Amino acid sequence: MFQDTLVIRGARLHNLKNIDLTLPKNKLIVFTGLSGSGKSTLAFDILQKEGARQYMESLGLVTDGMTRAPVESITGLSPSISVDQYLSNRSPRSTVGTATEIFTYLRVLFARLGHRDCPTCGGDVPPSTEVSGDLFEEDESSPGEGPSVACPHCGARLPELGMSSFSFNKPAGACPTCTGLGVTMDLLMERIIDPSRGVADGGVLVWDAFNAERLSITLQRAGQYYGFEFDLHQPIGELGELQRDFLCYGVNGERVKQRFPKKPAPSSVVKGYFEGVLTTLRRRYTEGQSDAYLKVKGEPVYARQTCPDCQGTRLRAESRAVRVNGRTIIDLSQMPLEEVAEWLETLPGTLDEDQTQIAGPVITDVRERIRRLVRIGVGYLSMERATPSLSAGEAQRLRLAALLGSGLTGVLYVLDEPTIGLHQRDTTRLIEVLRQLRDLGNTVLVIEHDLEMVLAADHVVEFGPGAGKYGGQIVAQGTPAEVAQNPASPTGNFLSGRQRLEVLEPRRGNGEALTIRGAREHNLKNLTVRVPLGKLVAVTGVSGSGKSTLMFDILDRAARKRFLGAEEMPGRHDAIEGWEHLQRVVTVDQTPIGRMPRSNAATYTDTFTAIREAFAATPAARERGLGAGAFSFNVAGGRCERCEGAGTLTVNMHFLPDVQVRCPVCHGRRFKKEVLAVKFRGVDVSAVLDQTIEEALEVFQDVPAVADRLKLMVEVGLGYLQLGQPATTLSGGEAQRVKLAKELARGGSGRALYLLDEPTTGLHQADVARLLALLRRLVAVGNSVVVVEHHLGLIQAADWIIDLGPEGGAAGGQLVAQGTPAQVAQMEGSHTGLCLAQVL
Repeated sequence: MFQDTLVIRGARLHNLKNIDLTLPKNKLIVFTGLSGSGKSTLAFDILQKEGARQYMESLGLVTDGMTRAPVESITGLSPSISVDQYLSNRSPRSTVGTATEIFTYLRVLFARLGHRDCPTCGGDVPPSTEVSGDLFEEDESSPGEGPSVACPHCGARLPELGMSSFSFNKPAGACPTCTGLGVTMDLLMERIIDPSRGVADGGVLVWDAFNAERLSITLQRAGQYYGFEFDLHQPIGELGELQRDFLCYGVNGERVKQRFPKKPAPSSVVKGYFEGVLTTLRRRYTEGQSDAYLKVKGEPVYARQTCPDCQGTRLRAESRAVRVNGRTIIDLSQMPLEEVAEWLETLPGTLDEDQTQIAGPVITDVRERIRRLVRIGVGYLSMERATPSLSAGEAQRLRLAALLGSGLTGVLYVLDEPTIGLHQRDTTRLIEVLRQLRDLGNTVLVIEHDLEMVLAADHVVEFGPGAGKYGGQIVAQGTPAEVAQNPASPTGNFLSGRQRLEVLEPRRGNGEALTIRGAREHNLKNLTVRVPLGKLVAVTGVSGSGKSTLMFDILDRAARKRFLGAEEMPGRHDAIEGWEHLQRVVTVDQTPIGRMPRSNAATYTDTFTAIREAFAATPAARERGLGAGAFSFNVAGGRCERCEGAGTLTVNMHFLPDVQVRCPVCHGRRFKKEVLAVKFRGVDVSAVLDQTIEEALEVFQDVPAVADRLKLMVEVGLGYLQLGQPATTLSGGEAQRVKLAKELARGGSGRALYLLDEPTTGLHQADVARLLALLRRLVAVGNSVVVVEHHLGLIQAADWIIDLGPEGGAAGGQLVAQGTPAQVAQMEGSHTGLCLAQVL
């Protein structure tokens, strides 16, 4: 019998206070409330995970690694699918084209319909009529091997085209110079090796202490295997040519091969197999491994340059020359998806009956995929765009487009702030898409702060009244109109207009400005833009209009090159004038603060260093001879050595994902018993890491080195965050606010330019008000703040607006409007101005 409600009884995970809640099914439901009030806990950690667990259990699948939700009961729960903000693929080999599979289908078209010029006579070689080989994937061989076709004009033999010929992830199609990455890597030796130090004395700068010890042993074994000495303490610059070559290039280095031509390489690390420092770095880069492996003290050990052979297009020359309907696959990869759809519309008219039979289903499928992407507001993206460069919102919408095509019914969809990165105009389109999912017979649960999305919901649940331990309760629920009438609802106060972000008279600034001239990177149309200093400036425009390109690809990179000597070249522009007015430029974006679970807000902001020093200064610590190092979970001494301070152990499940289990020695507390015996105001160091930032502030309020940093994190809206929460679990918005707090802690004498990328991401309206006050405080002491932003309230409160557009992709890249919010609201042709006019 169908149950038309989802009933939760006694939910008590994290800060949830034994919540009872009844939700209507097959409706669009919005969970809202202050950041850290418990929304995500109930939506993701309980409903989504329990829905997935129950579904797997019903199929008889193993659920050992999935614990039951800490609730008394949940009834009426459907199988669940989550659409969160985390990028699932950060490999530089992943692109929008490969992630959406549109590029895969185009490879089919080009393999079967592609025309090319004969390299011998220059005549047109039409597509092969052969049917040998699998339509979808061939072997991995290089061009020139396997089946071939003859030029109809001169008879010259050409390799037959296959799907692999158009894949930059396969040898048959990848540019041989960059192996399909589109960029080459020039290693910076001064950041890799210090010639004045020996290997054992830190001479290899890319090795941490653990790897230095481990690989030094391997080097000595290699020396014994080949019969030469390797002095680990001799300065690297004074080593012999053979030893230096071996250190850099390992067992496959040229000098090693020349010296020992008949000696096979060691078969294992134990016997002396050593890959070489530079060889390892090149391999990690080519495999697309995390940049964390390719940095020293946060600085990259390489300079990335556009590949000189393929010019960044990734494919080998033979593949780049193939045409279908007058376009190469590179042409299509560089177009916005909306323009690719237009090209596909004209393609059937150019095909004969046999070609139509092959291409018809492919064209239909690709057109439908692109149509879905355009509907959810990412039609401006191009297929060549690297997946790691997508914002959290863009990545989430790509996933949402795939779900739209599935046609599933009876599912619980859980989405995490899908309006992130969307202009107010595009939010309306997204709401229509979510309603379509609902109308298919699904329950759509959205965690959201955007007021337009809240108003569009069938049912609203607000969590609060505060964050962290002060939240975890239901403060209001019902239709949007019912919540708006509830005076106890912070969201209702904003919905009804009882409360608004404070709009002040625009600041006059200091009369100085930074002027970017001739900006023409990506879709920018030779822009000259004046950025006034001494103000809060909002850079606005629809998604894909060029905001991030102007501010981050050009201005940020140029600033880092000027002030920090960075190697990365800024986007194309003629000049930037006005640097003399600034002492530094601080960029606070949404990239992760760390890729290892050991990194957290406390360690990143240096707060934990001050906390460890406070523990070490206690009488109990001095009695036991425990210094600050004993209270670190990252080094040996006071940490639990069974789990090496992680608190958990990783269990390899072979064909299933690894499972984290609590350490049986420290029981998840990370430290040895004698360290945990030391208390600061009744709290041990493990308990501090489990506290929220607001709770920790109460404990350390009289320790300025700790309290000052914690106060800043509270001010940027992170008071609810667990101090020791792994950096890998932070959203993009949370990571950005941690960075902002760290920068603010450094202080300064003004004359700094702060560049922020959508700082309101993940913030409730009340939290945005606090953030706005903080940004105004920065400006008041002589700094300049530029925010790339879609939040209408923050835009309305800015001193100056720079609006780009009018649309995204090729139809964007122009300066549509600039001025105060009141001035922009009166300008025709500005989507931002139109939205402002409705609220001003």
